[in-house]
Amino acid sequence: MPSTDVLFQALIATSVDGIIMIDEKGLVQVYNKACEQMFGYTAQEVIGQNVNMLMPSPYHAEHDGYLKHYRETGEKRIIGIGREVLGRRKNGTTFAMYLSVGEGVFHEHRIFLGILHDISERKASESRIQELQKELLHATRLTATGQLSAALAHELNQPLTAILNYIGILQDVAAQDKSQSGDMLRELSGRISEQTARAGEIIRRIRGFVAKREPDRASQDLNGVVKEAVALGFVGASDASVKLENKLAADLPPVFIDKVQIQQVIINLVRNAVEAMQQSSKRQLTISTQRDGEGFVRVRVADTGPGLAPDIAASLFQPFVTTKAQGLGIGLSICRSIIESHGGKLWMKPNKGGGAVFQFRLPVADDAGDGDGK
Repeated sequence: MPSTDVLFQALIATSVDGIIMIDEKGLVQVYNKACEQMFGYTAQEVIGQNVNMLMPSPYHAEHDGYLKHYRETGEKRIIGIGREVLGRRKNGTTFAMYLSVGEGVFHEHRIFLGILHDISERKASESRIQELQKELLHATRLTATGQLSAALAHELNQPLTAILNYIGILQDVAAQDKSQSGDMLRELSGRISEQTARAGEIIRRIRGFVAKREPDRASQDLNGVVKEAVALGFVGASDASVKLENKLAADLPPVFIDKVQIQQVIINLVRNAVEAMQQSSKRQLTISTQRDGEGFVRVRVADTGPGLAPDIAASLFQPFVTTKAQGLGIGLSICRSIIESHGGKLWMKPNKGGGAVFQFRLPVADDAGDGDGK
């Protein structure tokens, strides 16, 4: 029959979970192969060292205090209780693990034995599931919003059509009045007619934008696509005293795109820029198009807002990163996915003098019309 020490060593060596044994001062006495794989340290680097070297902050600094408190009071915090904690690898990264700690006596010395199970993959899967659930919730909201917008557009078209009919009658009446009052009436009715037609055009664009449809790519005039999208995205911005400047380059080659998807990107960038400038003294939005080397064109959306902090800018296009109190943080992530699916690139850089510039490039349509730009 093998001795107890031999059996213990065999158990330590063959365990698929990490096993660490420390003394009452926190110094590592046993550190098995599974721990080497888990933390990246060899046994020679860890045995005899304080176990807090395997812990990230703030646990690294607090662990010795926990042990001292237990020795003096006997009050248990984790001993005998399994819990999820964070470990620190040799390369400085952290990972989730499930830690169970037991207390005993080994060779007449009090020891603490920790059993560690790496749960980082499970936690990553759980996190991804949560992200997918949030994306599904947002998609549901978008669907509901689209249905509501389509219904509103349909309902509003009827009164707008009636208004245009009444204005037509009013203009006929005004045409018969040659007095100064008639002139004023004709001018006012003309303005009402223009604004009513403008409202109808906005509704038409909304209906086209939210309509459920399959991707439909075709050769498009980029400037025309940009103009339509900016007109829709800029709705209400004049009330916020935002000045719009268009700098659209002439003679741009056509692009092979899904028009509505690219307009979705532009509208999102325009709305974000307008919101970013709400507290700025200077509120100017500049939309520009230009050639971008051989085979590409570029769209720029520049604002004069407060700009973005470097830590936010570095992760801005990741899902669920947002600077808005009520934002879900997937708008820019979706925009980047749309642009990349077209063979392009979306990025942001600071605007000279303050603010941010969001820009994307798209390949021009080739003669075959497939948009590869080859």
